[in-house]
Amino acid sequence: MSKKSLYERLGGYDAISAVSNDLVDRMQKDPQLCRFWQHRGEDGMKRERQLLVDFLCACTGGPMYYKGRDMKLSHKGMRISESDWTVFLKHADATLKAFNVPQAEYDEGVAFVQSTKADIVEV
Repeated sequence: MSKKSLYERLGGYDAISAVSNDLVDRMQKDPQLCRFWQHRGEDGMKRERQLLVDFLCACTGGPMYYKGRDMKLSHKGMRISESDWTVFLKHADATLKAFNVPQAEYDEGVAFVQSTKADIVEV
């Protein structure tokens, strides 16, 4: 019997979508991180949210195809700092805990997120 993918263990598309939307909502309301969404149109925000869901689903072993840019190119020039990253991680932690993500999946998800840091943090 093969091990289920992280995508399956997290609950699939609907669960990942709910978690990612909760996380983006938290970040948009954060006084330090909200600057990244200022002056963004509604359609652009919808597209960004969908790309995040597609990215997370694809990276966790789901059937989605991610059509966006890689993390380095997507975040280039945004001047995301170590402090911004730390705030982001606190929101990610709160979101995962709010959705009662089991510890094994939590750890695997956080390890994946940490693997993207070098491509996201610039300053």
